Amino acid sequence: MPKLIIDDIPVEVPEGTTVLEAAQSVDIPIPHFCWHPALGKAGACRVCAVKMLDGPVKGVQMSCMLPAQDGMVVSTTDGEAVAMRKSVIEWLMINHPHDCPVCDEGGECQLQDFTIAGGHGIRRYDGKKRTYTNQYLGEYIEHEMNRCIQCYRCARFYQEYAGGTDFGVMGRAATIYFGRQEEGPLESPFSGNLVDICPTGVFTDKTARFRARYWDYDMAPSICPHCSLGCNTVPMARYRELLKTTARRNDQVNGWFICDKGRFANAMVNAPERPRQALVDGRPVGLDEALDAVATRLGDFLELHGPQALAIVGSPRMDLEGNIMAARLAELLGAGALCYFDDPEQAELTGTATALLMADNSASQEDVRKADLIAIVGCDLLNEAPMMALAVRQAWRSGAKIYVITPHPDLLPEGEGTNHTLALRERVAEGRVRGELPFPFEHVAAISDVPLAQAKRPVVICGATTEGLEAVQSVPRTAKLAFILDGPNAFGCAELARQHNAVALSTALADSRIRGIISFEADLPRDLSPGIDVLAAADWRSTRLTARAGVFLPTTAWVEQEGIYVNNEGRAQRFNKVMNPGLPIKGLTPELHPPRTHGKAAPGGDVAPSARLIAALMQRLGEAEVEEPLSGPWAGLKGLDVKGDGKRLKESV
Repeated sequence: MPKLIIDDIPVEVPEGTTVLEAAQSVDIPIPHFCWHPALGKAGACRVCAVKMLDGPVKGVQMSCMLPAQDGMVVSTTDGEAVAMRKSVIEWLMINHPHDCPVCDEGGECQLQDFTIAGGHGIRRYDGKKRTYTNQYLGEYIEHEMNRCIQCYRCARFYQEYAGGTDFGVMGRAATIYFGRQEEGPLESPFSGNLVDICPTGVFTDKTARFRARYWDYDMAPSICPHCSLGCNTVPMARYRELLKTTARRNDQVNGWFICDKGRFANAMVNAPERPRQALVDGRPVGLDEALDAVATRLGDFLELHGPQALAIVGSPRMDLEGNIMAARLAELLGAGALCYFDDPEQAELTGTATALLMADNSASQEDVRKADLIAIVGCDLLNEAPMMALAVRQAWRSGAKIYVITPHPDLLPEGEGTNHTLALRERVAEGRVRGELPFPFEHVAAISDVPLAQAKRPVVICGATTEGLEAVQSVPRTAKLAFILDGPNAFGCAELARQHNAVALSTALADSRIRGIISFEADLPRDLSPGIDVLAAADWRSTRLTARAGVFLPTTAWVEQEGIYVNNEGRAQRFNKVMNPGLPIKGLTPELHPPRTHGKAAPGGDVAPSARLIAALMQRLGEAEVEEPLSGPWAGLKGLDVKGDGKRLKESV
């Protein structure tokens, strides 16, 4: 391992580490634009200059391009290096617009930070600036090409990292342009990462444009709830409105990026029509009154039909605490059925898939990125788990062989030996993605045709399907497994279902004993028979169950509470509260504005997390003390007894 000295601090780093990375490892900042940990070096911006005082290399050098070597003595504060960086910043600012006060990137702009840090405060250039015409890149991303400093990050991410083909660099020298041949919506399902990766304001999020400055946002670490991968995010809100979502780095999970499906999903949280009012037989009431009504009706129901006629229903999209509390409610009432899944096949397949995963064979996205052979069985990655497709691409870029067995019917091409590149065909209203996978693959008929035993780091990615489970039976123990599940907490629900002998709702309803349901954030793909009484339903979205419920209890969305999701690999991850619940101020039009009376509660703010609603209901039913599952940092995990059968939840990162 090379040993060097940077600003009088001895540093020892792994072979292949650049001087820039070595400096960062001991918290020595070096300005940079083109270098990015996920993209590597490009040597385009020339702003990372340092002075090599001694060693195998001398003089001013670009730290992002220079591998660390034994005997190097590096200075980041030498006058020659500082002057070089100041000059580069001045060159970059020659054509940059004077729009910091109105730029949407203000406050989170690297160019702004490094310009100030470099001591460049006076513009000497008074000539005509170079200008560009901006392009329309779709409804989510704004293009301001005049702010570009030619760092190439956008093109390198879009084309090399994500495999996109409809965006890139054009022109030469001082007329370089980053955009499309023709303006139009960006086709990559990862295009929103251009907003995060650009060090200036060339690409900004239209959903939050001119709505707030960086320091105005309410934000907290969170987890994406839109698939089972559990990508780490930072939602940003203001005035009870979720304005935008950015990626949060987690090297074991999503790395630096997230998909557009998770990034641009604000509308459902902010929607004025989102159910925020407790209802009893369609009549608006307070939340306490609604809970009293549930307790009263539940008592009448139990007296008439008995507890065996009642089903308590949880959901893979509800957090771990809520699902644990649903099990406790079922136990308290002696309910005839506890359900976490609707379809019996889905329940069985999810349970079987999670039972196959141990701590040492469950593949994270990082394991996929480092794999040297990947087999994909019966899943549509771009639609069901887009970031897994991006992880597979990184493995392919590093030389991994990719095989596809029994492709999902939504995959467009299906030719043996055919190379496929990402070409998104259409985006439909419900957000489903159609397109080719962003990596070449070989199509084979069976898992036995894949040389898994010859690989050092093989990974098998399966949907929770019959084909996938049959395929993994013959997988060697050296291979790691990644199952694509249905919902952000499907793994947790499968473990709870196993522990509490839960059954699928369809199975429970097939037994004529079940006459009533209490549901919490549950989705049904079909209508219930008229003979089933939905006593109460709690949710923050409108569903078939909420429409049938005698009592409706409005709940908080994930950004309005804290909780835990257990992702597809068994990794328990906490998400924190981002904003207070309530109708966004933007939605308070003259028609929607409530009566102007003073009060502490925000309009539409009389909601609560499902777990808290269940606890309040249990108290009304006579439970003296209801223990909070998440009263401590990880107390909620006590509700999952996973050590008894050889498994454990992975630690959250």
